[in-house]
Parts: sequence; C-alpha cells; structure tokens
Amino acid sequence: MVRMARERTPLAEESLDTLVTVLDGIRLGGVDSRAELVARTGLGRGVVAGRVAELLDRGLVVEGETGPSTGGRPPRRLAFRGDAGHLLVADLGATSLDVAATTLDGQVLAHHAEPADIATGPDVCLGRVDELFEHLSMGPRRLPGRLWGVGISVPGPVEFGTGRPISPPIMPGWDGTPIRERFSTRWDAPVWVDNDVNTLALGEWRSGVAVGHRDVVVIKVGTGIGAGILAGGHLHRGAQGSAGDVGHIQVVEDAAIVCRCGNVGCLEALAGGAAIARQGREVAEDGRSPFLARVLHQTGDIDARDVARAADHGDPVAVSLLQVAGRRIGQVLASIVNFYNPSLVVVAGGVAQSGDQFLATIRETVYRRSLPLATRDLVLARSALGGMAGVLGASTMVADQLFRPEVLATWVHHGEPGPTAVGAPLPSGS
Repeated sequence: MVRMARERTPLAEESLDTLVTVLDGIRLGGVDSRAELVARTGLGRGVVAGRVAELLDRGLVVEGETGPSTGGRPPRRLAFRGDAGHLLVADLGATSLDVAATTLDGQVLAHHAEPADIATGPDVCLGRVDELFEHLSMGPRRLPGRLWGVGISVPGPVEFGTGRPISPPIMPGWDGTPIRERFSTRWDAPVWVDNDVNTLALGEWRSGVAVGHRDVVVIKVGTGIGAGILAGGHLHRGAQGSAGDVGHIQVVEDAAIVCRCGNVGCLEALAGGAAIARQGREVAEDGRSPFLARVLHQTGDIDARDVARAADHGDPVAVSLLQVAGRRIGQVLASIVNFYNPSLVVVAGGVAQSGDQFLATIRETVYRRSLPLATRDLVLARSALGGMAGVLGASTMVADQLFRPEVLATWVHHGEPGPTAVGAPLPSGS
C-alpha cells in the first residue's frame, strides 16, 4: 500500500500538546465551538484559534453549520472527521472471534463474528483474522479513507509496550508471539494489542453503561475471569500491562484445585466458564441434574451456557452451581470495591449473560462484604453491549493511541499514520 500525503511542517512539542487538548475536546468532549473550547480547556482564544486552524488544515476537523449566537457573529460548529480514515479491529476470545471495520470515531461499518478456539494457536487464529480483515476491506461497503490503524485484543496478559502475549494461561503456543509486527507488515499500518478485558472496559466506557463514570471496574466472566480498571477516566494497565488479572487471585487453599496458570485455588479455576462447565458435566454424569444429563446425552458435552440454560429452567443443581460461582466472584469483587472504591462495576462475558440470579448473587455478596461508604453510591450492572463491546473497545484503543501527543508527533506532518507510528511506550499506569 503506497501512502501519498501532503507533507506539512512538523509542530513544536508545546504546539502538539495544545493541539491534542483541542482535538480531544472536539473528538471526545462534545465541544463544537471555539468559544466553548476556550472555556473548557483554559487555553487562550489565540491558541485555540491557531490549533483549530491547524486541525482544519490537516483534515482532522471540519466546520459545519452555524451555531446559536451569543451576541456576535454566529459560530461555525466544529466536528471531528471520523471518516478521514478507517480502522480494522479484532477481539479474540477463548472460544469466539469478532472482527470489525470502524471509522476513527468508532462507528461500526462492518462486523463479523464466529466461533473460534484460541488453543489452535497463533498461526491459525491470526491467519483467520487476516482473512476476515481482507473480507471486510473488500466488502460491498466502501470504507472511508485509508487504513489508519489495527487493534487486536487477546484473552491473556499482554505486554502493552511490545504488543506480545506473555505466558497466557489459556493461550498455549502464544507466549511472545509478535502480533504487532505481523499485522503492521501485512497491513502497512500501526498496530496495538491489548488484553481483551481492557478493550472491553474501553468499549463500555466510551459506548456502554460506563459512559459518564470515571472510576470503573469491568469484570469479564467467560472461559476465564479478568478485570479492566478505569481510574479517573483513564485505563489502568499497570507497569507492564497485567493489571486486573483477578482470575488468578487465590480464593481457597485446596491443592486439588489446580488452575491453568499452574497455581492452586484460583478464582478462575472455581468460578470461570470452564470451571462451571466442568462442574456441570460432573452433575450430569452422576445424575444429580436430569436436565444437564439430557443435554450431555444429546450433545456429548456440557458448557457454561448449558448450565445457565438449566438454571433458567429451574434446575436446582444448576442454580446452586451458579450461586456458588457468583458468591466467589462477589467476594473477590468486594475486596476490589473496598480497595479501589469505584462508582460502577460492570459484569460482562458469556457467563454473565446467564440470567438475573447469577448477577443478583454477585451483587448481594458485594454489598454484604464491602464497606458501607464504598457501596453507598455504587452501581453494579450487566454489560449492555454484548459481543460488540470488544471490537468497540479495540477501536477506541487504536484511536486514543493514534492521537496521543507522542504518537501524533510521528505522523501528523505526513497527514496520516504509517506502520511505525506507535510512539513511545506508555508510562506506568496509563
């Protein structure tokens, strides 16, 4: 892919910082006039006017219709040019794959979801992502502009600075896989890779139930268990990118409960989707659950969704399995609530969609075991984005990275980003 764009004069560092401040006000803050930008950012009128002129010249912002007058000439409304380019994003789960093409402001242009098995390894999984990206790019709907970036999320710990999975427990064969290099070479665009729960949290914060909240915990209960943490409106990844790996908090001392991470007694080994499926097979095989015994006879296996379906049909053993899992998850969440004091906890993932009783058990345990002050205004809710949260979050991740000052500095004078526009590593906690 040959990139041709008009070269512009590089911006000074102080100009870049204020340029991003103004751009974020328009892109994220809903500000649509120069006067409001002055009021919101605290920058002088001359600085705002200059930065808006730069953004207009560089094609990142457009002027639209006039807004209401406050006494002088009616202002022209400003808007971020989300259609200046497009993004390709993929959300890889343990048993599923979602891909999407989006605008720079997260509007989904095309989407595809299918079952997948992360344990088949990186060559198979990433090869399929390449195929689906190609399909989206060549599809009937013309994508706007050029490809500006690629975002990939995977169900395991990721060193965000390098974009490589590090010893992921449920991803055999993926340790150290150079995902960024593979896709940046193939697609001639900058690439960012993150843990799937982090992108899920970004999706909820930008487009879901977490909109308007600044301190949020998003816990995903799927095949495994993990959490994404938003602190003061910023995703907290930790020093290396492993913040929020709550599934491997030890909750029992039983040496017989061996987790896929190699430790014993982990929350994930007792309350994750794989654990619930295993428990469901056990009660089906010994006849304690006639409903699950019928499912096992018909299909040859049991998964967590079967246990949830059995609970919805009133199977008391299935109900008990979900209640026990809900209490264990609630106990860990209560510790997080006491420690972090979020305003919102979002419960997401396939198991979290298993009915009201599971969520009610988590909620009751969190409120019972947390301090009154920590839960006084706490909201605990189920994700409303379903399977779209991951790709929406991956799109948010890429756009936010593209417009970081350190990254913007690498491409803004070219007019659009190239494959090496990944900037400096994020500081700890960003």
